[in-house]
Amino acid sequence: MPAKPLRDLIDFARRNSPFYAGLYHDVPPGTEDLTLLPIVDQTAFWAANTWPDNRLLTGPLTDAGVYTSGGTTGAPKFSPWTRTEHADSVSAFGAGMVRSGLRPGHRVANLFFAGELYGGFLYIDNALYHAPVENVRLPVAGSAPDDYVADLIAAFDVEVLAGPPMKLSGVADAMNARGLTAESVELLLFGGDLLFDDLRPHLAKAFPRAVIASLGYASVDAGLVGAPVPGGDVRVHEAFPDRTLVELVDEATGEPITSPGVPGRVLVTNLFRTLMPIIRYPVGDRAEWIDDECRRFRLVGRTTEGARVAMVTMRA
Repeated sequence: MPAKPLRDLIDFARRNSPFYAGLYHDVPPGTEDLTLLPIVDQTAFWAANTWPDNRLLTGPLTDAGVYTSGGTTGAPKFSPWTRTEHADSVSAFGAGMVRSGLRPGHRVANLFFAGELYGGFLYIDNALYHAPVENVRLPVAGSAPDDYVADLIAAFDVEVLAGPPMKLSGVADAMNARGLTAESVELLLFGGDLLFDDLRPHLAKAFPRAVIASLGYASVDAGLVGAPVPGGDVRVHEAFPDRTLVELVDEATGEPITSPGVPGRVLVTNLFRTLMPIIRYPVGDRAEWIDDECRRFRLVGRTTEGARVAMVTMRA
């Protein structure tokens, strides 16, 4: 699906979503400056996204996949994606994996979780399928026993493990307990949560040749947020070109932050997602710019919204 110009996206959301019509009641027609729009309140946003009597969506739910995202309260948040929206998202995300180190022919074990409307496993499988390089997909899933995964790595000479940090750690535990090392594994792509430095020696013992990298920054509710940036700091990402707009704003005032090194709330606007528009949506994380152009940002923590991300760091 082609990205909508920002002005058209705002007008479309206002015309077709009762939630955005109310939110933009006092916004002048034709506005195309994000800073003139109110920041979405997550509580009101999800209160409008109910079945029946949905006030958020811009049209009927007729051809879509529905996934669930949780927050700090554990209350489910049902997030629909049309066929074309999902295809565009996974294609961009697959291209981002190449930036993280995915190479032609890589054998990839997908260790994300599936079922109960969780989107992580399906999202990563589709992103690998749509990636611009050939790869061999091993749909293991996070529910597989760690010893099973360890045996699979040896049987297939698996070169990439993609999964949440704790699942990667569990597989490393199984291998370390058996005195094994996986020389074939070249790349650990983590997502679903941040990977902390205290896990690195533990992973390095089981996977001595592996580079650790972020899959990318996304979430079930907000969708694409940031592409991974190659380099030593896996917390650094940048907006997906022609697909997302990322802002950092002051946590107290909501004013835009334009100086490097100043932490603020992460807001995302998705330019191609129209069934459930995402415009100035608070992702639930804090970040700081690392360049004067406000292109690249470093994740530094969570906010009170605490929305689960898929970083896809899918939070990553």
